[in-house]
Amino acid sequence: MTSSDTLPTPAAAGTAQPKPAIPQDPADRRRWFALAIVMTAAFMDLVDVTIVNIAIPSITRDTGASFTSIQWITAGYALAFAAGLITGGRLGDIHGRKRLFLIGIGGFTIASALCGFAVNPEMLVASRILQGGMAALMVPQVLSIVHATFPAHERGKVFGLFGAIVGLGAVSGPLLGALLTEWNLFGLEWRPIFLINLPVGIAGLVLGRKFITESRAPRALRLDLTGVALVTLGLLMLLYPLTRGRELGWPLWGHLSMAASLLVFAVLVVFERGKASRDGSPLIELSLFRVKSFAAGTVVQLTFGIALGIFFLVWTLYLQMGLGWSALKAGTTGIPFSVAVSCAAGISVQKLVPRFGRKVLQAGALLMVAGLLLYIGEAGRYGQGISPWQMALPLVVMGVGMGLIVAPLTDTVLSGVPKEHSGSASGLINTFQQMGTALGLGLVSVVFFGAVGDRLPPEEMRAAFVDAFQQSLWWVAGVLTVIFLVMFALPARPQTHPQGGEDATVPTRAGGDASPARAQSDMAPARAQGDASPKEPVQAG
Repeated sequence: MTSSDTLPTPAAAGTAQPKPAIPQDPADRRRWFALAIVMTAAFMDLVDVTIVNIAIPSITRDTGASFTSIQWITAGYALAFAAGLITGGRLGDIHGRKRLFLIGIGGFTIASALCGFAVNPEMLVASRILQGGMAALMVPQVLSIVHATFPAHERGKVFGLFGAIVGLGAVSGPLLGALLTEWNLFGLEWRPIFLINLPVGIAGLVLGRKFITESRAPRALRLDLTGVALVTLGLLMLLYPLTRGRELGWPLWGHLSMAASLLVFAVLVVFERGKASRDGSPLIELSLFRVKSFAAGTVVQLTFGIALGIFFLVWTLYLQMGLGWSALKAGTTGIPFSVAVSCAAGISVQKLVPRFGRKVLQAGALLMVAGLLLYIGEAGRYGQGISPWQMALPLVVMGVGMGLIVAPLTDTVLSGVPKEHSGSASGLINTFQQMGTALGLGLVSVVFFGAVGDRLPPEEMRAAFVDAFQQSLWWVAGVLTVIFLVMFALPARPQTHPQGGEDATVPTRAGGDASPARAQSDMAPARAQGDASPKEPVQAG
């Protein structure tokens, strides 16, 4: 694969022309069209996660979904995405990022249609799992395509645009979900939250074929299918019994499955270590965990994902099922939180972290704990009579805290990672966060639904939801306290990377989507395991 396979070059090799060839101008126009297409796809994925939570009560009323089905509507997507993220990126390296992007966005669109026309909870859960799997093919290609299309000196501008998309997705997801649910378009109730992806996906598929230029890693390694199978098996053995355990009375096989999942992960470690020695193409680069800051960072991402996975689902259930609010009222209640996240994220990266380093992230964890304690107090004081403005202060405090964490976290963790492994490390960090999110959604059955109970009379159910919400917040506060302590293992001051350079990182995902670091994973596949980008010189050896 030569550079001409990805972008038109200036004058042909061997000529004396000092100026770029005329075809450069059309290439410039094409790459900005390509950027708009992949950013739209990224926005569609960002919104799709948050838009579902707000529609859960409507889905429950219409389909009769059980508590377990509710969990799997969200956890199934997160699990499929986490399990397929690294695999999707590697497939893009091997078979072409444009090809995998088009397959992913096409499959995502089909899965969205299946979700929108689901006739029962089981079909909806299966369609959501398919949707998460297709997102795992689509999302990793987004910034890999950007990385292959734009020169290093322009990537800072591009990453800034991506940050704007992240903030917009955080604010618009819950609100758009609320509006679509409240409008009840064509009598379809909650279904338009999925069907809205159809015209966007079809347009992305058609325009992507025309404007996106194909690229792949010149030295892409073989796909580690055994590693993929072990990761997926271990996650399912851990999360499936955790999600269904309470409903089934915590059977013995569930405990055995969760215990055996640890054995599967141990086998994965042994296998990946051996594969690295045999052919240098493991799915997971284990040597990265020898870096203290990286090892601590993966723990932070895992536990942060658990906290967010618990909070955002129980918060939605509390607002709509516990307080009886409409989807629109619940959606607008979250706006102060999302705005606070976006504002704090920008300030933390540009002003605070360069001066105070790790302390900014730790302050963010403490602020989130403070916001949770305020929320617990407000919920207990006002009960079912609480109003949105009485929630504003706790949500703003929590949002500021989250913004201080999500934006600089990945760059802080990567500061001690060798340059040649920065892409692979980014993907691993995001994968651990997604695993944490899925684990947190599974734990909802323990910390929330276990407190609600199954057979309460309707008049007592709302009060039970309010009490269960308060108990869940204590769990989240405890997890964030652990995060604060683990952050002491992070470097005091992260190394500064050149803007737009090879080690530059991108804004992280913020807001109510429980996915604060996914943006980093998009870059990861392009450079994992030392693969050279088609836009960068290939290093010898």
